[in-house]
Amino acid sequence: MMYRAGGFGSRSRHLKPWMMALLIVLLLTVVAVTIGLLAHFLVSGQRMEYYHGTFKILNLQINSDSGQTGKYQLKDLKEMSENLVDDTFIDSALNEHYIKNRVVRLTPEEDGVKADVVMVFQFPSAEQRAVRKEKIHSILNQKIRNTRALSINASSIQVNGCGKRVVPLTVNRIMSGDVAARAAWPWQASLQRDNVHQCGATLISNTWLITAAHCFKYKANPRQWTVSFGTTINPPLMKRNVRRIIVHERYHSPAREYDIAVVQFSPRVAFSDDVRRVCLPEASASFRPNSTVYITGFGALYYGGESQNDLREARVKIISDDVCKQPQVYGNDIKFGMFCAGYLEGIYDACRGDSGGPLVIKDLKDTWYLIGIVSWGDNCGQRNKPGVYTMVAYYRHWIASKTGL
Repeated sequence: MMYRAGGFGSRSRHLKPWMMALLIVLLLTVVAVTIGLLAHFLVSGQRMEYYHGTFKILNLQINSDSGQTGKYQLKDLKEMSENLVDDTFIDSALNEHYIKNRVVRLTPEEDGVKADVVMVFQFPSAEQRAVRKEKIHSILNQKIRNTRALSINASSIQVNGCGKRVVPLTVNRIMSGDVAARAAWPWQASLQRDNVHQCGATLISNTWLITAAHCFKYKANPRQWTVSFGTTINPPLMKRNVRRIIVHERYHSPAREYDIAVVQFSPRVAFSDDVRRVCLPEASASFRPNSTVYITGFGALYYGGESQNDLREARVKIISDDVCKQPQVYGNDIKFGMFCAGYLEGIYDACRGDSGGPLVIKDLKDTWYLIGIVSWGDNCGQRNKPGVYTMVAYYRHWIASKTGL
């Protein structure tokens, strides 16, 4: 048996005109669809964004034995809630940007059921996230309260893009050993080399962390690093592999300027009460001296000590540059992109193992922002030697250029 090359061969010369026309139309359709898909996914600055929203459905009581809420079963209530959010945004000004939603939790309460929903959008990166969050909240507030399918408590509607926590704030200090409650600081992460804790880090998206550049001055091979989440290192709530480590191009040890790095991990995390990203400030943001801020970490309880298994927390104050640059404090060692926080009397401070971790502040709406990264300091908790932090707002454009956030 002999094989011959396939293909159209001589028959192509005998195709009828209508067949040729059909082939041309089909080819043009494929090209048009391909261009359309490319245009959709490659539009400059377009990226997926996730928003967490809540609302309360009234006049529904859960029967724990039957698993029913009034006349609805829980799975039916979940589907109805998802359809309600779908209808809300499909018939809105954000229709072009809305992708989907998923109800991740239904929580029974005295006067109804609270629904936690994650909404997915695709937005151009040029617009500020805070503006988008307000638009989403406004649409939900206007439309979902008027639905007849379910009775919604309008005052319960919230949209949280970032920086929200579910645990009441009760903080004293790190170095005296106060342990953080579970889920108190859901953006805290532990960076580990060969499974040993080295530095803290802060979750800023479902795949990106921010930390200090000096954490990688000896070892920057991603394959040697992992990241864990939760309030204990062992056992961790979850672990992820590090994919990329991007150290600021102008960081050169032992100099302390440009002490910032971003870390990408995989697979991505699903946000929950225990794991949630913090908000990033705008580049123009500034924070007043003497403002109350908070530091967290797994670091040592005293100078020369070892890192701790449990996450600890401390409340400190921002110290003005005028004070921090005094000769008896740090003098000319305080450069651009740095600031001090703590107390001149000492005691409350970050320490070894806290490097790279978060310094956060909350606004009037209880939304938390990352304003500093634990960078350096003389000893731990010494008089006139407060902690020095990398100023996140100063490097905001650099962060955006590396992560798209």
